[in-house]
Amino acid sequence: MSTPAGYFEEMYRGEDDPWHLQERWYEQRKYALTLASLPRPRFRNAFEPACSVGQLTRLLAPRCERLLAADRVASAVDTTRRRTADLGNVEVERLTVPEEWPEGRFDLVVLSELLYYFDGARLDALLARATGSLEPGGTLVTVHWNHPVPEHLYTGAQLADRLGREPGLLLRTDHREEDFVLQTFSRVLPGGAAPLSPAAFAGLV
Repeated sequence: MSTPAGYFEEMYRGEDDPWHLQERWYEQRKYALTLASLPRPRFRNAFEPACSVGQLTRLLAPRCERLLAADRVASAVDTTRRRTADLGNVEVERLTVPEEWPEGRFDLVVLSELLYYFDGARLDALLARATGSLEPGGTLVTVHWNHPVPEHLYTGAQLADRLGREPGLLLRTDHREEDFVLQTFSRVLPGGAAPLSPAAFAGLV
């Protein structure tokens, strides 16, 4: 991550939830839209880096057979572990992405309020890791605050443009508001074929 670790450690010092993720209507509504954007009711193996205090983690968990949540800040990891201790399908690790990326393949990767902290080269590396770890037909969800912030290197609209150029991804959802941008992508199938949309698949069964 290009933003210094000390910035996040200072934010969490003495604060279990420095961004007030549990209280703000903006966050609650954004999470609801994030969940509604998921193209399938269930996923086998999901990864949520930058999980913060686990607010979205708890909401994602019922939709996943296995969910790995991670953060680079130790206190955030401890909080998420406490908040998800009753969820047997959730694992929480301390990881700094993209350098520390979990092994295995995922059918869901969620990058929520994360990408604007990375400069160009590290953003490229993170997106390559995320795309490369997706199963063919797997889902990538991205959410970004869309206003200039001193600590953010990009707005949500700028990140949406960058994601549109990432090889191997097919845009499925593009929801843009004044405050945030929410997109979902599918990993293209071998040979470059587009995976069936959930609606099309439902018509076959």
